[in-house]
Amino acid sequence: MHSIELFIDGLTKYNFLQTALITSILVGIMSGIIGSFIILRGMSLMGDAISHAVLPGVAVAYMLGINLLLGASAFGILAALLIGVVTMKSKLKNDTAIGIVFSAFFALGFILISLAESATNLHHILFGNVLAVSDSDLITTAIVLSVVLLFVVFFYKELLITSFDNTFAKAYGLKTQIMHYALMLILTLVTVTALQTVGIILIVAMLITPAATAYLLTNRMSHMMIVAAIFSVISSIVGLYLSFTFNWASGPAIVLTAAIFFSLAFIFSPKQGIVFKRKS
Repeated sequence: MHSIELFIDGLTKYNFLQTALITSILVGIMSGIIGSFIILRGMSLMGDAISHAVLPGVAVAYMLGINLLLGASAFGILAALLIGVVTMKSKLKNDTAIGIVFSAFFALGFILISLAESATNLHHILFGNVLAVSDSDLITTAIVLSVVLLFVVFFYKELLITSFDNTFAKAYGLKTQIMHYALMLILTLVTVTALQTVGIILIVAMLITPAATAYLLTNRMSHMMIVAAIFSVISSIVGLYLSFTFNWASGPAIVLTAAIFFSLAFIFSPKQGIVFKRKS
C-alpha cells in the first residue's frame, strides 16, 4: 500500500508522471481498438512486421533531426507496400513475404542506429520509456488517437465486412485493398506512437494481447473494441506504476500485465475458459 501511496503522491507532484499516465491511457485506447481489427483479420504477423519495419525510419528521422512519426510512418507504409508486391508478384505466401521484409528492415534499422551512435536511444526505442515522454509526445499521441477514432467511426462498416468476409466484401463492391492499406497506415501511426511506452519489440504484444483477451470474453465487435481498450488502459496504468515504483522498463511491465489478464481470461472466461469447458 505504501508504494501505491507514493505513486499517487508522485502523480500529484511530478508533471512528467502525469504526462506519462495520460499518454499511457491514450496509447492503451488506440492499441485496443486497432488490435481488435488486427486479431479478426488474422494479421498478427503483419502487426509484428510493421512494428519492426519502422526502426530504420526512426533512425533516419533521429539522424535528420525531424519528427520520429514522419520517418517511421514512411518506412512502415513502405514495408506494407513491399509485402504486398512480393506476395502478388511471386509464388511466395504472405507470411514468407512478411518475414523477408520485416527482418531486412529491422536489420537496416539496427545498422542505422549504430551509425547514429545512440545506444541509449536504441534501448528506449526497443523497450520503451514512458517516464521520458514529453508534452509534445503527449500532444502527438492525442492527435493520433483522434485520427484512429475518426477512421474507425467513418469506416466501421467497411472494416467490419472486410474483417469477417473479404470475399463477400469484394462482391459487395468494397475496395478491399484500399481498406487494407488504410488500416496499415493507421497501424503504423499507432505503432510509432506507442514507441515511447512499450518500445518496438513489444508493440505487437500491446496490440494483440488485450484484443485477444477481449476476444475470449465478448461476441460482438463493438464490445470487443471497448473491452480491449479497457484491458489495454489498465495494463498501461499498472505497468506505469511498476515502472515508477521498481524502476522497471515500462514496456515489459505493461506487456507482462496484459499477459496476466489474458491468462486469467484464458482460464476463467465464462464461455471459452478452460475451467468452464471442463465443467461442460
